[in-house]
Amino acid sequence: MVEVGTGDVFQDLGLADAGERKPRVQLTMRLKDIIKDRQLTQSSAAEIFGIPQPHISELRNYKLKRFSSERLLHFITQLDRDIEIVIRPKATNHVSGLVSVLVAV
Repeated sequence: MVEVGTGDVFQDLGLADAGERKPRVQLTMRLKDIIKDRQLTQSSAAEIFGIPQPHISELRNYKLKRFSSERLLHFITQLDRDIEIVIRPKATNHVSGLVSVLVAV
């Protein structure tokens, strides 16, 4: 038997905080990309962010309990990136509003 998902793995797993997890994971993915592009070590990234190096390891492994979306946004700005938040009407094919993280190159 195959069950069709909703498109949101966190919601499909029945996680209570599914709506908050998805943007944090997307922000972390982008943060990891920037760290990789800048060839930063975990220690140098930790120094930039002002956090202990083991916390960078947690980020790399998507252990995000200690990281709010706001904190992740702050880390991204510390890596010389601008962040723009756009609010628009909900797409007609979505049951509820959607949060997604896009990257401009």
